[in-house]
Amino acid sequence: MASTIGGEAQPMPINIGIEENDRREIADGLSRLLADTYTLYLKTHNYHWNVTGPMFQTLHLMFEQQYNELALAVDLVAERIRALGFPAPATYGQFTALSSIKEEEGVPTAQEMIRKLVEGQETVARTARSVFKTADDASDQPTADLLTQRMQVHEKTAWMLRSLIAEEGTAAAKGA
Repeated sequence: MASTIGGEAQPMPINIGIEENDRREIADGLSRLLADTYTLYLKTHNYHWNVTGPMFQTLHLMFEQQYNELALAVDLVAERIRALGFPAPATYGQFTALSSIKEEEGVPTAQEMIRKLVEGQETVARTARSVFKTADDASDQPTADLLTQRMQVHEKTAWMLRSLIAEEGTAAAKGA
């Protein structure tokens, strides 16, 4: 409930055991994560619509699963930013300014789509990892848990995508 001072509604202070400066730093990091996640969502959805070639059906369905997962993730990240007391970025302009993932021009080949999505998944994992220490140092377990889950999803998805374009008989596959 907001209190009224001088006729203006004042927000109720947040007292969750995390100092405002720490909450702000965490929210800033989560805003970058949100921007990366949303940008990867758009890229994945684009590829879902535009993939062609012999792997069409497999990739079309895989990309759909991935963009649906990303759509759910953006909501979780944005809600965590709000729970920390800050507005979540929500415009293309904000996402463009905050994201480490750049927009694609044109329609790449299916193989190049996979490579670009591996790069995107790894970028989001790195962004999540970069926020983790701040959250951990502030004893922000809910954010640390969210970040851990996001890293796990992005690392696993990157591995699965890399597996699609792996060369058979590589040294790693032979156990060397």
